[in-house]
Formats: sequence, structure tokens, C-alpha cells
Amino acid sequence: MKHKFAAQLYTVRNLLKDDFPGVLRELKDMGWSGVQISGLFGYSKEEISAVLQETGLKAAGMHVGIERLREDLQAVVEEAEAFHTKDIVCPYVQEALRTIESYEAIKWDLNGIARKLEGKGYRISYHNHDFEFKTMIGGKSALEFMLDPVEDNHILAEIDTYWVKKTGHDPLDFIRQYAHRMPIIHLKDMTLDDNQTYAEIGTGSIDFKPILAWGEGNGVEWYAVEQDECPGDPMDSLQISYDNLNELAEQLIKTN
Repeated sequence: MKHKFAAQLYTVRNLLKDDFPGVLRELKDMGWSGVQISGLFGYSKEEISAVLQETGLKAAGMHVGIERLREDLQAVVEEAEAFHTKDIVCPYVQEALRTIESYEAIKWDLNGIARKLEGKGYRISYHNHDFEFKTMIGGKSALEFMLDPVEDNHILAEIDTYWVKKTGHDPLDFIRQYAHRMPIIHLKDMTLDDNQTYAEIGTGSIDFKPILAWGEGNGVEWYAVEQDECPGDPMDSLQISYDNLNELAEQLIKTN
């Protein structure tokens, strides 16, 4: 399981601007097996690809906005090829697009992209926040509409545990509907106080052990850790999350 732990690079976005290669090397030394790409921050795909190969870090997918997927798909595919990843994830929908009509259009477009790329081995996923739960389409939340686990829907899930809990749902119960349709899950904890903000894995209110156990039996290939805001150095937060995840993995190994 430990070989499936990846750091989402949005966590360290401010550090990447100054030294992307250095951050990657430090994450490898910390013990992470992979990273999830969320932009290049002025570096070329060739530069970042070279450091991934140098360190042995794997790319646990790429986050790419819907506008770029619609307008610059070939360049996106070239980046995915350079990073040796088959997972392309739509990570966010701008506020102006959070309407029934826009969600329907996004679902249509992402399915079209998925069908176009599946012959080349690529997969298209969608990453959630809490706002998708505020729009209902056909009796379902916009998120469940987008990710409807039926054969003719080619959009896979990248569920974020924090945002699901933020809406009042139980993360473990919610992800069950996406068995073998979620190659990457976002692990993000929530503080125990009334602020309910972002926390390091294992320090907050989400029980990750059963989520990891479920993931191992239901097709999860990467557990990507993201912390949108950190109380101090984000590398310190990632170290805490990594250490706690490893401890949970050890506990699961001992019980199985």
C-alpha cells in the first residue's frame, strides 16, 4: 500500500515557484512514492519529467482545468505522456459554471474526451469540492450526476474526503458507489474544532483506516494527500501526513 502514497503538489504550490525540482527531491527523500501534478509553475514538462525519472517518483495523475481540456487537449496529452501517467483529472469548476446547463455540458465534454483518449490508454476523472452538492440534477447532486456509475459514463471519480465530510456525508459510505471507478482518491483531513478546516492526515476527524482498507479492495491505485492550507511549512504538514499514513498502513498489514 505504501507504494500508492502520493503528495498532491497544490499543497506546496508556493514552494514550486522557486524550486520545483528541489521540492520533488525533498518529497522523494521524505518517502513519498508519487506526486500529483497541478501545474508547471514556469518549468517545462521536460524539466519536470527529468526530475521524476531521476528521483523515481511516479506521477499520480495530473489536474487540468476544463477550459484547457476543451481548448488545448493535445498539449495536455503531451504532458501526460512526458510524465508517464494515464490519469487526467478535471479538478475544479469556476463559480460561473456551477449551473445545471454547465454541469451537463461538462459531463458531455469530459465523456467525449474520455472516449477520444481511451484507445491511447488515458482515463478522465473529476475531482469534487463541496459546491457540487448545492446543485441538484434529476434528483441527484451535481457530483453524483457527473460521476453516475453506469456503463456509458466514462468519467471516473477522484473523491476528496474532506469536501465530502464538509457537506455532512460520511466519506466511507459515499465512496462505496465508486468501487472500481476511482483510480485516485484524495485524502484530506478536517480539524476537530468548530472551524472544520484542513488538517494533517491522522490529526483530525476523519477515520482513514477503513477508507484505506476499502480502497485496497476496490481498485484505488493512488492515495493522494492534499492540504489546501497549512498552519506552517507545508512540507512539515506533508511529513506528518506521510508518517501517520504509514502507521495506518502498518496497522492494516498486521490485521490482515
